[in-house]
Amino acid sequence: MRWACVLLPQLALDAVLRGRADPDAPLVLVDGSPQRRVLRAVNGAARALGLRPGQSLSAAQALSRDFAMVEYEPAQIERCQRFLAAWAYRFSAQVSLHYPRTLLLEVESSLGLFGPWPRFEARLREELGALGFRHRIVAAPNPLAARMLANAHDGLALATQPELEEALGRLPVERAGLPREQASALARMGLRRLGQVLALPRDSLARRFPAEVLGHLDGLLGRRALALDFYAPPERFEQRIELNYEVESHPPLLFPLRRLTADLAAFLAGRDCGVQRFCLHLEHAEGAASQVQVGLLSAEREAAMLFELARGRLEQQQLGAPVRGLRLSAEQLPRFVPEHRPLFDERPQQALPWEQLRERLRARLGDEAVHGLQALADHRPERAWQAGEAARLAPPAASPPRPGWLLRQPLALGEGTPRLLAGPERIESGWWDGADLRRDYYLIETPAGQRGWAYRPVGASGPWWLHGWFA
Repeated sequence: MRWACVLLPQLALDAVLRGRADPDAPLVLVDGSPQRRVLRAVNGAARALGLRPGQSLSAAQALSRDFAMVEYEPAQIERCQRFLAAWAYRFSAQVSLHYPRTLLLEVESSLGLFGPWPRFEARLREELGALGFRHRIVAAPNPLAARMLANAHDGLALATQPELEEALGRLPVERAGLPREQASALARMGLRRLGQVLALPRDSLARRFPAEVLGHLDGLLGRRALALDFYAPPERFEQRIELNYEVESHPPLLFPLRRLTADLAAFLAGRDCGVQRFCLHLEHAEGAASQVQVGLLSAEREAAMLFELARGRLEQQQLGAPVRGLRLSAEQLPRFVPEHRPLFDERPQQALPWEQLRERLRARLGDEAVHGLQALADHRPERAWQAGEAARLAPPAASPPRPGWLLRQPLALGEGTPRLLAGPERIESGWWDGADLRRDYYLIETPAGQRGWAYRPVGASGPWWLHGWFA
């Protein structure tokens, strides 16, 4: 087997930065009692000001006040880690959160689907970067070795046991995951590399150190399996972004909204499902949150489409009070069936697929402004269809060609006989409801070159009646 370890060294900071429109501005995470506030994490811009983790807030403010502060929240770190587990579930059925700020994935069985490891690794890095999480990735024959090697390496890929033993031999003892007391004892003995420890007689190690040291070394070499609990994806999605200021207009909400819909799309891809309805909650300082409901006619999961639909609904919402946070929740997650498309897409580059255009129009114009057409079992042209939902269309009945534009009321043509291209097609129907008609329909061409659908009552010699136009 082969396991990949995705180490997230700045998870707490990334969880905050990815929700901010200005991630390059100085930012610190603070923690501790009101009497002694301490910096837990700082970004690069804050480091440039001389700020460091572990520094007291008063000392940091003595150096500079040109930085933003956010409360350090362990619960937010756990939420982000579980969200990333849901994202990783699309790549492997065995995803573990055994270690903090770490994802362990069994990837050997997924190489046939996602390609050789270099390509697989590049895809993981690309998607993690798009989600806004810094990371280190190491692949090794067992999960414990992958996790410990990630302490000192990034991009290391080991496929065989000899390669693993060679890499472990070069690993510093203090980064091998041993208890601090035992690692310090080995260092005092002059053992700096793990290979020196592994070369010692096993009986001597057993006499000098606790049993868990030998157990840990056996786990690194793959001689003892690591007991893991595997992640099971939840049945609903919920993600929240707290804003660091009050928002009174729509444009500043678009950045966090884009992040939330991207997270939703990643979650859906991990569960191999789509979403047909989700809710955007606008949280205010006082009072209940405002809700923006987003409904689709069919299950979708493309990030750009979900963002456009949510934005269209949001822009129609009047902000009655300043917004302090956004929360997106989705409970209806039906199975997603991708659309069957030809190998070569014949659409123009700037054209949208019909499904995306339909949902965008519904979001901008309202649900009642966009509808489909449904065929009815009636031969009379004006009664052969009705408005209906586009997702529930019945296949049209087999019939001769019909015009794309059917006039509300037939119009009498001027004098003269139009050029007849096809016909007649006789339609006799409606005797049972008092709206009986008997007509002979023809495909005609006007002197201007337009093609229309016109009729004459059966047996009559009066004017021609235009009923529709062909494209």
